[in-house]
Amino acid sequence: MTALLSLLLLILYAPNYPAYTHKYLKGSVNLEKTLPLIPLRGIVIFPHIIANLDVGRPKSVLALEKALLKDNREFFVSAQRDADIEEPMASDIYDIGTIVTVRSTYKLPGGVIRVLVEGKCRATIKNFQDNTDCYMATVEPHLDNSFLPNKKISDDINLEALVHALISQFENWIKLSKKIPAEALISISLLEDIGQMCDLISSHMSFSMETKQELLGILDPIKRLERLYTLLLKEIEILKIGKEITSRVHKKMDKTQREYYLREQIKAIREELGDDEDADGDMEKYKKSLAENTFPPDVEKVLKQEIKRLAKISPSSSESNVIRTYIETLLSVPWLKHSDDALDIKRAAEILDREHYGLKDVKERILEYLAVKQLSDTHHSPIICLVGPPGVGKTSLATSISKAINRRFVRASLGGIKDEAEIRGHRRTYIGAMPGQIMKSIIQAKTNNPLFLLDEIDKMSSDFRGNPTAALLEVLDPEQNNTFLDHYLDIPFDLSNVFWVVTANNLADIPLPLRDRMEIIKLSSYTNVEKFHIAQRHLIDKQLKKSGLSKAQLQFTKEAINKIIVDYTREAGVRDLERKIASICRKAAKTIVEGEKKRLRITVKNLASFLGRPYPPANYTEKTAQVGLVIGLAWTQVGGEILPTEVNILKGKGRLILTGRLGKVMQESAQTGLSYIRSCSHELQLKPNFYEKNDIHIHLPEGAIPKDGPSAGITMTTAMISALTNQKVRSDVAMTGEITLRGRVLPVGGLKEKILAAYREKIYTIILPWDNQRDIEDIDADIRNKMTFIPVKNMKEVLEHALKNE
Repeated sequence: MTALLSLLLLILYAPNYPAYTHKYLKGSVNLEKTLPLIPLRGIVIFPHIIANLDVGRPKSVLALEKALLKDNREFFVSAQRDADIEEPMASDIYDIGTIVTVRSTYKLPGGVIRVLVEGKCRATIKNFQDNTDCYMATVEPHLDNSFLPNKKISDDINLEALVHALISQFENWIKLSKKIPAEALISISLLEDIGQMCDLISSHMSFSMETKQELLGILDPIKRLERLYTLLLKEIEILKIGKEITSRVHKKMDKTQREYYLREQIKAIREELGDDEDADGDMEKYKKSLAENTFPPDVEKVLKQEIKRLAKISPSSSESNVIRTYIETLLSVPWLKHSDDALDIKRAAEILDREHYGLKDVKERILEYLAVKQLSDTHHSPIICLVGPPGVGKTSLATSISKAINRRFVRASLGGIKDEAEIRGHRRTYIGAMPGQIMKSIIQAKTNNPLFLLDEIDKMSSDFRGNPTAALLEVLDPEQNNTFLDHYLDIPFDLSNVFWVVTANNLADIPLPLRDRMEIIKLSSYTNVEKFHIAQRHLIDKQLKKSGLSKAQLQFTKEAINKIIVDYTREAGVRDLERKIASICRKAAKTIVEGEKKRLRITVKNLASFLGRPYPPANYTEKTAQVGLVIGLAWTQVGGEILPTEVNILKGKGRLILTGRLGKVMQESAQTGLSYIRSCSHELQLKPNFYEKNDIHIHLPEGAIPKDGPSAGITMTTAMISALTNQKVRSDVAMTGEITLRGRVLPVGGLKEKILAAYREKIYTIILPWDNQRDIEDIDADIRNKMTFIPVKNMKEVLEHALKNE
């Protein structure tokens, strides 16, 4: 509006306006004068320009009143550097401003005065005075003619060319911006004063306040002309780009409006047909999700195809629901989302030690992974298989590992799975098809690199629907799982970033090809010492919290904890121990709530009142040597066990009777032992036909429990020799080992669990195969130092140490 007003006045007074301004300054060039000062916020007033100012600040109002008292009604205006400052200082105001004359005033509501002013000339502040009533400034005026005395535009060809170029570009700007009428260009082109031309053009331009102040501060008209020309070219370029953008937006809007119109028609048709009204909303939601998230190129291609198919199908059709479910599943898969590993080894070690006692091998492997990860980004996540009896902390250890390395934790239980589709998913041609357990858990994790626990892998089986164990070969193969193909998704997914933890109780039940793809870490049974520390550090606190008790209300003595472990539990892990502690906590809570006592202390003396009588001692731990009774050692899925073996010699027809639910391998071991005895009957001082008129009955107690394996070979052979020769066997010795036809003793597995079982039953002398000596190092030093180990190579050595010499 101000610019249009200035142009209007310029058009009306163009012939006389320059002369008027020149007359005004003719007698005041280089003469300093003191004028009231009004700081401007956000605007710049150029000379030769008529503009409106709203004056409202107290000091500015007083400065205006002081100017109105003067005959020439002059005051000085200069822009503030920061418009937010209410009372500026000298440093807050630009040095160069404009001397203006008041043409008219008009009072507005709120004490604001609107002033119509006319810019006269530039001036520089020489002295700033901050008086109590208003600002005053001593200024030095500047006249453009002082730089170009009596020089016309036509006198200099270069100057004339620059002026013509400026006017031409300003004409282009008027056509592009359409902010002022084209007639204004005629008046500007008639001006002979270069400075006046620049100021008028500058006032029309939509420059920033800083840029306008820069032009105001250029005192030399020619330099001002050159700078204005440069800025004008830049402004025209911006307008051209803006016009192109606007054109593209309009085209897009036209297309969008056309699509909207067509969609509304389709919507109306669907309403008439009774189709689902939310179909279009779903497609818009899918398109928005596709646009906002990043997907691999093959996934994005499939999504676009499926969304396009969905748009062509009636929402009421069954295929529409199938496609919609498939699209939603693809959108929910974390194709490119991952979490960053916490690579601080010390922090990881602290978490693992805080939540689990012992388990050094597993902890060391996790720290090794973090160390390698720090040094190499290309290192694949490991595939670890934790094998051990129930209750030793395999599953809880996996959750602790996920915390230590800062990964999301997901779990899939494989126990009882018989169908391959449970792993790979169902093909979409089937009704009710869905992804397999692997991809379901990945979707649940919301990252493509979680810690994935495959629990109870040894409990899987197969039937006519396929073999799920074979499907896991691809999942757990580091060379193949980067392109795992779920039948439902039908798009390869990279599983190589997943940290796999697999658990099993029995390694023998895992197929060899699958076993070969995993790093096996065995977790053995806990010793009594380890159980004590686990109970003291973890189990008691956990059950106290669950029961709502504090440590002050219920305390356990060390002796009571040890008695619970020894007399009330017989297990490889700590699950039964935790149940016993939980039972004590519940009974204690009941006693405290009933008001009988406020605090309880569990000791050896009062333990029976909480848990009842302890387990009876084992019937097979005879205190004295017996004929035909040998203590063997066995490994089971729940840890090591004592395996007493009894033999009786009966009159008969040479039969070998085996009872106690012995498996085929164990039966063959008994026959192998009998063949060995027959082959060396002379050395054992037996009649050559001793077996023809006698039946040999071998029995292993706890007949309801199936037993199998070759490790009882030397045990059954020793028991038969003891019964046949009527020699007693030491009751303080336990043994394990496989026997051959020639009496050699072969190594067996599960030695650590077997030795711990003997230790629990207070049997401290163990006869074991010579080649199993290296397994002794796996046993804790505290237990190892209390026991005597007798490695043997053949049956003769076994008999030397097992039979009692009388």
